[in-house]
Amino acid sequence: MKIAEIIFGALLTFFGFFSAFGKFSKMEDVIKAMHHVGVKDAQIKVLATLEALGALGIIVGIWLKPVGIAATIGLVLYFFGAMVAHLRKKDTFKDFAPALLIFVVAAVTLVLELKRK
Repeated sequence: MKIAEIIFGALLTFFGFFSAFGKFSKMEDVIKAMHHVGVKDAQIKVLATLEALGALGIIVGIWLKPVGIAATIGLVLYFFGAMVAHLRKKDTFKDFAPALLIFVVAAVTLVLELKRK
């Protein structure tokens, strides 16, 4: 169980930082996708900050379990919201697959985090 926790926690941390980086660096495809689902320019930096803080919270959660749980819950909710935003636009699976993948990784990480002693 410990190995799975490390793998999923590391994946979620990577995905959170990578996703935030795409927004902070204003990668064209990322910004275009954000605009497509209705996110305004002023909201993009806030969302990127939330992702980065969630990823950082998972790292802190190694030593402070409640912080890790809170960060993971935040990322579960964030990527659930991303999936809903894509589904509202009737996007194809290809368009919301990254959000779905990260949501699943976040949900598994949360379950593992809650079982951690």
